[in-house]
Amino acid sequence: MSSALVWFRRDLRAYDHAALYHALSCAERVWCVFVFDRDILDPLLARGLTRDRRVDFIQRSIAQLDEILRARGGGLIVRHGRAVEEIPRLAGELGVAEVHYNRDYEPAAIARDQEVQQALAAAGIACHDYKDQVIFDRAEVLNGSGKPYAVFTPYRNTWLATLNEFYLTPYPVERYYARLAKPPTGGVPSLEQLGFAASDLDCARLPPGQDGGQYLLRDFAARIDDYAAQRDYPAKQGPSYLSVHLRFGTISIRQLAGYAVGRMRGRDSEGAKVWLSELIWREFYQMLLWHRPDLPEHCFRREYDALQWDDAPELFAAWCQGRTGYPLVDAAMRQLQQTGYMHNRLRMVTAAFLTKDLGIDWRRGEAWFAEQLLDYDLAANNGGWQWSASTGCDAQPWFRIFNPVTQSQKFDPTGAFIRRYVPELAALPDKYVHAPWQLPAAEQARCGFMPGRDYPLPVVDHAKARLRTLARFEAVAKGGGI
Repeated sequence: MSSALVWFRRDLRAYDHAALYHALSCAERVWCVFVFDRDILDPLLARGLTRDRRVDFIQRSIAQLDEILRARGGGLIVRHGRAVEEIPRLAGELGVAEVHYNRDYEPAAIARDQEVQQALAAAGIACHDYKDQVIFDRAEVLNGSGKPYAVFTPYRNTWLATLNEFYLTPYPVERYYARLAKPPTGGVPSLEQLGFAASDLDCARLPPGQDGGQYLLRDFAARIDDYAAQRDYPAKQGPSYLSVHLRFGTISIRQLAGYAVGRMRGRDSEGAKVWLSELIWREFYQMLLWHRPDLPEHCFRREYDALQWDDAPELFAAWCQGRTGYPLVDAAMRQLQQTGYMHNRLRMVTAAFLTKDLGIDWRRGEAWFAEQLLDYDLAANNGGWQWSASTGCDAQPWFRIFNPVTQSQKFDPTGAFIRRYVPELAALPDKYVHAPWQLPAAEQARCGFMPGRDYPLPVVDHAKARLRTLARFEAVAKGGGI
């Protein structure tokens, strides 16, 4: 009988799955595999990050996927090793004719996949990759000159003009479940067997696995029409909270985009329209990374590589730990450390503060988010950081600089979010919770609060920092880079 192997990666679900569908529809027996890749995990262990929430989320999602596949007659083969070695080895052991997997667009993943392809080709095993984590990938959406877009709005317009029902149609995996092969060995390794320990992952708020993604989608469906009005306020339940499920493919992008389009048609929902635009931003950044694999190390606008950033380890530590003296920034950074999640508006605020107020290289902040974020995605994270730092594609102009106090007053007007994560400010009146250093002496006595004692004074003066940022960018402009 013809046989095939499906390699699961950023697609941890058993429905609407491109690689699984193609393998099942063309082979009579199909095995499924996931590799806990030591090339990814070992560096975490070497740094002592044994309670990584992402590893926890993945392990739980893999266990659920294995159960779903077993209920349909198959199951997961789970390996712990280097994927570049394990996939060719397993394909040889099983005697499969083909290996199927869905594409990844990160430079390291592309290099890994090329190495696997070469090893499989040397063994006479065919290799097939598919588009799955985006609606349009690589060079499918280009401008009139056949080049990648450098501005989001025309990209979005072309994306929407190109979209039709074909791109939203799910892959009918269910028709072929009978061809799933039971794994020769069973079981998903525990976190302990992988060298990790249980994290503080909040499974009630961000439930893992395919079932968790569907649960959050149902929850968001009741709120999506208000998304445009609520999404910028971190104290409100505005976002979908589906980013981690998109990151690990425990939910289908076709399902999400299709739902948004249907909501727009059926109810003319502004919330669904804005949410779909956010999904398109995600693909915009994926497209950029594929065309510009240098982006993790370099500015999109290469002239900005000449920017002279400050070396300020104490300021960077204060930012990481949420003790900058600016309450909204500190609340956001503490939310990140405590939960692995940060509200999207606050990602912009904290990134702008690091680069424009503290004058620290965006790459340092991007690396910190890479370590902390449960939903970390290189393309989106890089794109967002370069947008905030004004070095990226279609970025915030460098002369427009967020004021952390006015951002706080606008998007957390009562200080509800601040009080949740910076409890030392809980007793302050709304008027002063955004700038506690301005609290009058009489109010300090009444609240039992002293700026500088109970909460840090601002580590920088925003007005002065703004001038330094303008000078930093103007120096590049005078050098002929702009």
